[in-house]
Amino acid sequence: MNDNTEKTAGIGAEPATDAAEAAALIPMPPAESAATKPDAGVYKHVFRKPFEYEGRTYTELTFDFARLTGRDMVAIETEMQQNNEYAIAPEISANYQCKIAARAAKIGSDVLEAMPLNDFNKITSAVRRFLTESGY
Repeated sequence: MNDNTEKTAGIGAEPATDAAEAAALIPMPPAESAATKPDAGVYKHVFRKPFEYEGRTYTELTFDFARLTGRDMVAIETEMQQNNEYAIAPEISANYQCKIAARAAKIGSDVLEAMPLNDFNKITSAVRRFLTESGY
């Protein structure tokens, strides 16, 4: 292969001459880190229609999952057990996700439970993503 020939990987392509040349042929996805994702662990939910509950109107809520600690998870499990509620798999338990979201937004879980289903599902989906992406 001469210097003017474009190097390509594929059927019939000339093999790379060394490991560095071979690595240059493989496209690499950009590395993601907390530094490149400034809102990692934070979900902002904007209601399409303002949501009212017990005299308070909500137009948006911010859920800061990154500020939660192990104590929060243990407290939620303890609370659920005291009510004879159990989350065998928290990443798929709507009840557990609701309680995590409530703590992340510093509101009561009763507020979330009273929301329209569409909003509730979007919020609990954000919790599920956070739990699965954080390796829970």
